[in-house]
Formats: sequence, structure tokens, C-alpha cells
Amino acid sequence: MSEQWLVSLTFVAYLALILAIGAYAYLRTRNASDYFLGGRSLPPAVAALSAGASDMSGWLLLGLPGAAYTAGLSSSWIAIGLFSGIVISWVSMARRLRIYTYELDDALTVPAYLHRRFDMGHPYLRTVCAVFILLFFLFYVASGLIAGGKLFETVFDWDYRWAVIIGAVAVISYTLFGGFLAVSWTDVFQGLLMSLALVIVPVIVIRDVGGLSAGWAQLHAKVPELMHWMSDNTGQALGLAAIVSSLAWGLGYFGQPHILARFMAVRHPGDVPVAASVAAIWSLFGFIGALSVGLFGHLELQQVLPDGERVFMALVETLFHPLVAGILLAAILSAIMSTADSQLLVSSAALAEDIYHVWWGRETSPEAMVKVGRWAVVALSLIAVWVAMDPDSKVLDVVAYAWAGLGAAFGPVTLISLFWSRMTGAGAIAGVVVGGLTVVIWGQLSGGIFDIYELLPGFVFSAAAIVIVSAVTKCPAAVASRHRQLLG
Repeated sequence: MSEQWLVSLTFVAYLALILAIGAYAYLRTRNASDYFLGGRSLPPAVAALSAGASDMSGWLLLGLPGAAYTAGLSSSWIAIGLFSGIVISWVSMARRLRIYTYELDDALTVPAYLHRRFDMGHPYLRTVCAVFILLFFLFYVASGLIAGGKLFETVFDWDYRWAVIIGAVAVISYTLFGGFLAVSWTDVFQGLLMSLALVIVPVIVIRDVGGLSAGWAQLHAKVPELMHWMSDNTGQALGLAAIVSSLAWGLGYFGQPHILARFMAVRHPGDVPVAASVAAIWSLFGFIGALSVGLFGHLELQQVLPDGERVFMALVETLFHPLVAGILLAAILSAIMSTADSQLLVSSAALAEDIYHVWWGRETSPEAMVKVGRWAVVALSLIAVWVAMDPDSKVLDVVAYAWAGLGAAFGPVTLISLFWSRMTGAGAIAGVVVGGLTVVIWGQLSGGIFDIYELLPGFVFSAAAIVIVSAVTKCPAAVASRHRQLLG
């Protein structure tokens, strides 16, 4: 059997397993709560691994190793910011959000939670939230399909456009039928596969170069320009803006709807500390492994890669038997699919729950809502596939933009709403609009302060808008009292 057939066989087996999980989850999906939040039944480890896998995407196996390969240790600032965001968001938000969303008539989405949190008499807050989710997530999903298309194109030498379509069909299939349960349980498998890959590859490389100490010394000798935290690969010192921008990535965790959905879906509020610990440990090993792949790849590979993001694939093809290589390359597909499916599901929930149900389907049955959600998956997928058809699209640029937009639009409003009883609905609308628009406008500017990652100003301006507008508007006494009763 040829090497290509062995790799292909591994991918086919992987996709078959994923679709089997989707079929199983389909049998357990009875209503909208099951479809969009898995009936709030996720064990803590499942919730944590699902949140991590749906968050990291191909970035953890392609983007971060590529940044470490190209920029060296200075790329670690992004990982530090992200790790801090993971830990702080789980510790500060998860338990409160799980309690609050359940008590508010089982709110299934972030827009639904905010609408009920402020007892809005009109649907404008919910609709504004849904519009920003759809705006940023359509590009987010498309970026996953682009990455999948490039993976299939590289591994199998398929035509890029057909590769995008095949990857999209795989994601759509189990998201369409299984909903949140399928997505979450496949995320556990995918998260473990990603972890396995990020442990095995650097361990094998470090063993081949004589151990960690010997390898570290060889890196200092071979690529000394990459071995400094406070300077880039040209030897130029990192400015404060560059470091702050990298650390600001962590702010995005407070407002990613697909991650907040895992907070809502935890089986019991008391499970949150365990879930937080699992999430912290998993992400720590993932970041260290990804950075190690990029750095130590310089010692294992003979040629210099023109595209640093190919370092993981190049190491796998160099070090392992084709069957093992197929399994490890499937980890890349895992990372891509585990994010695209979650984002697709949240987008369909926004369209079905927060637009269709609010404006046209007030008397819609739970079964009909599931059908609407599934049709939304199909419609949104087709748009994302159309966007992904351009093989020259820049995946990481799109991801950074979408991450900033969602983090700025929903991070401050969700965080503050969980802790400040006097926050008002008008303040929430102002925060979402200001945060989202700041990212859109800031991203079009460059030079000077505008080189700061747009998530940071978006987050700050959104928080300021919430506080100012809430201070000059009246919070109903019943809303403030309910908040204090539920959360203290």
C-alpha cells in the first residue's frame, strides 16, 4: 500500500468516526435546548476540552508554530495573553453565566441572555447582537474552510476549491444533524488528538537532537536571533505597543459566543472549578507544544521553509510512518473542524433564535426551532463556502479580525452584566455597537496608535460606553433586585 493511500485511509477513518458521533447525537436531540446547548448536560472535562478545541482551531497547529518558527520566543507573548484570558474567563465568568442563563428562562444564546437580563420590552438588543455575531462569524467559519482546503490541497494534491467543498460537507453533516452534543463530544476527541500531536511531535524532535538542554543550546547556536523574548527576529526591540497588542488577545475570551456557550452548557455550576482546571492544563500544554514545534523545527528540517505555517506538517512528514503521519495530520483537520462547527452552530442559533424567532416565529414549537436551526446551518455554510473559494485569502488576518470583533462587541457587555446590578439595557446596546464598530473602523486605519491590535481599543471603548450610558439611564428596580438575588 502506497504512502498516499495510508494517509488517505487514516483521514477517511477519522471522518467516519466523527459522522458516527453526529448520528448518535442526532438520536438524543429532541428540542432547541438539546440542539443549541446539549440540554446543559456537559461534564466538566467535556465542557473544558470542547471550549479549548472550538477556540484554538488550526491556529494552534499552524499559526502559533508558524509564528514561533518565524519570530521565535517573542511570539510567546500571544500565548501568555491567551492563557491568561482562558484562566480568568473560566474563573470569573463561567459559574455566574451558567446560573444566570438557566434562571432566565433557559436562555440558549448570548443575545437571548442579554435580552432577558435587562428585561427588554423590544427586540433591538437581541437583534443587534445577532447581526454582529453573523457578521464576524461568517468570516470566521470561512477562514476554517480556507484552512481545511489548503490542508487537503497540500496533503492530497486536490484542487483547492473541491477541497473546500469536501471539508465543508464534513463539517455541515454532523453539525446539521447532531447539533451541540455532536459538536461538543467530537470536540473532546479532537481536543485530545490535538494534544497528542502537540506532545508527540516536539518530544520526538527534542529526542532526536539529544535532549532539551542540548537542543536549546543548538538553537542558540543556529538561530540566535529567535531566542529573545524582547526582540523580533531582526534583533529590533519589541515596542510596548507590540507587547500590549499580543497580550490583548486574551481579552477576546470574554466575548466569544462559541466559548461562552460552553460556560452555559456545563452540567452544574459546581462543576466549573474542575472544568477551569482542565481548561488551564490543556491550553498550557497546547501552547508549550505549539511553540516547541516552531522553534525546534529549525533543528530537524534541513531546508528553511518559505511558509512557517507548514512547519508542523513538514515535521510530521519527515519524522513518522505514513500511517502515524495520517493520524497526526488529522489533528490539523480536527482543529479546523472543531472551531468551524462551533461557530456555525452559534451563527445558526443567532439566526434561528435571535432573528427568526423574535421577529417572525413567536409561537414556534421547539421542534420547528430545531428545523429552522438546521436550515440556518445550511444557508450559512453555503455563504461561508462562497467566501472561502478564494485561495489567496489570508486565514490568520481574518481570524484576528473576527476574534477582535466578537471580543470587543460581547466581552465587556457580558462581563459587566454579570457583576454590575445597575447596568442598563441601553448601556448594553451602546457597548455592543461601540465595541463592534470600533474594530471595524480601527481595522481600516494604520500607523501610530492604530497599529495596536483593534481588540484592545474596542474592548476599552465598549466598556466605557456601557458605564457612561448606564450611568445616565435608569435601571428598573426589579432588574437590579433580580440580579442581586441570583448572584449577590
